[in-house]
Amino acid sequence: MARFQNGWLRKKHRKSGEVWLFCYRQRRQSDGKWVEATPIRVGSLKEFPSEETAWRRVEELRLNPNQSTFGVSPQATFGQLAAHYMQHELPENQDNATIEKAYSTILKYRRYLKRWALPRWEKIPALTVEPIEVEDWLKAIRKEHSLENSTLVEIRKVMNLVYKHGQRFGLLPRSEEGNPIHFVRQSSKSDFEPVILTLPQVLDIFDNLDLMRRTMVLTDAATALRVSEILALMWKDLDFAGQLIRVRRAYVYRRFGAPKSKASKAPVPMHPLLAAHLLAWRQETLYASDEDLVFPSLRAKGTKPPAANMLVADYLRVAAKKAGVVAPPRTFGFHTFRRTLASVLVKMKVDPKLVQEMLRHQNLKTTLEVYAKAVTEDKLEAQGMFLELLFRG
Repeated sequence: MARFQNGWLRKKHRKSGEVWLFCYRQRRQSDGKWVEATPIRVGSLKEFPSEETAWRRVEELRLNPNQSTFGVSPQATFGQLAAHYMQHELPENQDNATIEKAYSTILKYRRYLKRWALPRWEKIPALTVEPIEVEDWLKAIRKEHSLENSTLVEIRKVMNLVYKHGQRFGLLPRSEEGNPIHFVRQSSKSDFEPVILTLPQVLDIFDNLDLMRRTMVLTDAATALRVSEILALMWKDLDFAGQLIRVRRAYVYRRFGAPKSKASKAPVPMHPLLAAHLLAWRQETLYASDEDLVFPSLRAKGTKPPAANMLVADYLRVAAKKAGVVAPPRTFGFHTFRRTLASVLVKMKVDPKLVQEMLRHQNLKTTLEVYAKAVTEDKLEAQGMFLELLFRG
């Protein structure tokens, strides 16, 4: 039986002031229950001082949760399309998503829309947006806010996704004219200069860390696991007999979720040298059962891992500074060890395909275009070469 609803308004305090949110319910696919959906921003109390004026805005935006084109009028504004896109593609509950997105991706896309795209384009009719106008705007915010090209590329990307979503739902013409962002040019050239460590520097950093954090960084350096994946590891994920680490989850924005991509779920080799260090840590930790986290927060009594940003600020960068590594904060973190591993393996003339698989890049172009399938024994040998070279000194 169909369920019809009008929704309701709620006031919410934000940093910029109080805003009106349009709230409604949607059916959850997993169990069929009706739950409150992610609210849609109607506008600020400055724009709509009374509930009556806010409801008039709701009518203008065509916010009818009973319609398939909920929130979008025939002459849709970019803001209406973005609201429709966020409702269908970016809810925290991804049960109804055709292609499930990681929680970190959902937050990132929402942030780019709300922080950058919507303040400029929200009220502009979507089909009147001109590519050159968007390019000029990207140049302007780059200059005003000192943004990197990588950020501008992401802003363009999420705006393009909004238009493609509108075309998919039949809200825009399914032709080139229906997506002006398709014609927007934005350089992806990066000014970012990554830090690549020498092996003596890596050892010096290890020497300035306690056992848990030293083991954590060694795991990062030897496996190229992302810090979000390392923080989510449980002892049951470490297959010491099979010499594998199984990546089953990630810890992002203080919550557990799925790994970044399908490629990220691939098992990671665990060389005996690395396994020995992990077993030594297991003998010392207070949380050593299979269901415990490998690297737990003592403050949270083992129920959660420590925050990655605090680990970097309070321990990793302090240890790096003591080791004589001088680098701007944004260029040094756990990812530095991932880049260092790749750099060292390439210099050792390891098969590029092997490097690509060890880094678990989904796209071969991210590393190199090589087609041979690497085997686990080769990965273990390559990891062992890195570890033996590291500890030889």
